[in-house]
Amino acid sequence: MVSFSSVAVIAAVALLAPLAIGFTGLRLPAIVVEILLGIVIGPQVLGWAQADKPVTVMSTIGLAFLLLLSGLEIDFHRLRGRLLRLTLAGYAISFGIAVIVGFGLRASDLVRSPLLVGIILSATSLGIVLPILKDAGETSTPYGQVVVAGASIAEVGPIVLLSLFFSGESGGIGAKLALLIAFFAFVVAVGLVLLGVEHSMKVSQTLLKLQDTTAEIRVRGAFLLLAIFVVLASRFGLEAILGAFLAGAILKLVDRDNAMTHAFFHGKLQAAGFGVFIPFFFVSTGIKLDVTSLFHSTSALSRVPLFLAALLVVRGLPALLYRSFADRASQVLAGGLLQATSLSIPVVAGQIGVDLDLIRPENYVALVAAGLLSVIVFPLVALTLMRGRGEPVAVPA
Repeated sequence: MVSFSSVAVIAAVALLAPLAIGFTGLRLPAIVVEILLGIVIGPQVLGWAQADKPVTVMSTIGLAFLLLLSGLEIDFHRLRGRLLRLTLAGYAISFGIAVIVGFGLRASDLVRSPLLVGIILSATSLGIVLPILKDAGETSTPYGQVVVAGASIAEVGPIVLLSLFFSGESGGIGAKLALLIAFFAFVVAVGLVLLGVEHSMKVSQTLLKLQDTTAEIRVRGAFLLLAIFVVLASRFGLEAILGAFLAGAILKLVDRDNAMTHAFFHGKLQAAGFGVFIPFFFVSTGIKLDVTSLFHSTSALSRVPLFLAALLVVRGLPALLYRSFADRASQVLAGGLLQATSLSIPVVAGQIGVDLDLIRPENYVALVAAGLLSVIVFPLVALTLMRGRGEPVAVPA
C-alpha cells in the first residue's frame, strides 16, 4: 500500500515556510527555509518524512515546473545583441576559471577530472535565483533580466555539457552531439507548428472560449508540452530538465498576445508550480541531503570553505561584466552572489563523478555542503543588498 504521510508532512512544511517568514520578518528566501525544514523533518533529524515514491514523483514534477517557469521568464526581446554577448562571455569566463580551479584540485589529488569540476563550478541554480529576484521585484528590471539570462545559460550550459561528456548513455561525443542537435531541431519544429496553430482564427477562437472555463485549455496544453519535451529529452539521451526548460522557452516565444486575451495564463502556471509542485522539490532536496556524513570526516569539513570560495570566484567575478545594466553598486554585488548560488548541479553532477570514480566520496559531501551554504548565505546577502539603497553605479559613457 502506498503511503502519503510524507506528502502530507511536506505539504504542511510548504505552507508553514512562507508563513514563518511573514510572521517573523526574516529576510530569508522561502526556498532556503524549505530546504532547511526539509533537513529537519527528514530521516537525519526528526524522521517525519522521507523521499518515498509519492514524494519523488511530486518533486520531479516540481523540478520540471521550475524549469518551465524559468524558460517563461526569459525576455527574448532583450536576450540578443549586447546582452546575449555579455552573458555568453560571462559563462565562458566562468567555465575557463572553473577548469583552472579543477586542475588545481587535481594537482592536490582531490578530484580526477578538471572538466567535470569545471562543469560543476560554472553552474548557477536558476530555480533558486529566479524566485529571489521575483520576490525582490527585480525580474522586470534590466539588471534582473541580465542576471536571469546569465543564470539561464549557466543552468542549461552545464546540463548540455554533462549530457555530452558524462552521460551514462552509450555512444561517443559525436553521437551525443548529433542527438542534441536533433533534439533542438525537434524543439524548433514544434515551436513553428505551435506558432502556425496560434495564427489560425478558428483555433484561436476555440482557445479563447475554453481558456477560462474548467477546461483551462492553455494550462493543459502547457503541461502536455512539458511532458512531451521531458520524455523526448530523456529518449534522446539528454537531461530531462533541459526539455523542461525548453518547453517554457517555446511557450514564451509562441504564446504572445498583444490583445491580452489570456493575460492570466502565466499566472495560472505560476500558481500551479509555486503553489503546489515546486515546494516539494525544495523540501525533498533537504530531506535527501546527507548532512550528517559531513561531520564524520574532518578533512571533508575543512574543504567546504574551499569549494564555497571556488563557487564565489568562478560565478561571482563575471557579474562585473553586467555593471552597465545596474542602477547601483549593490545590484552588481547581489548579482554576483546570486550567480554563485548553486546546488542542483553539484548534487547531480557530483554523484555522477562519484559513480565514475572521478570525485572522492568525502569531497562530494563537502561539495554539496558548499552548495547548501551558497543557497543559504548568498541569497540572504543578495536580498539584503537588493532591498537596500546602495550607491549608484557609474556607467561608462
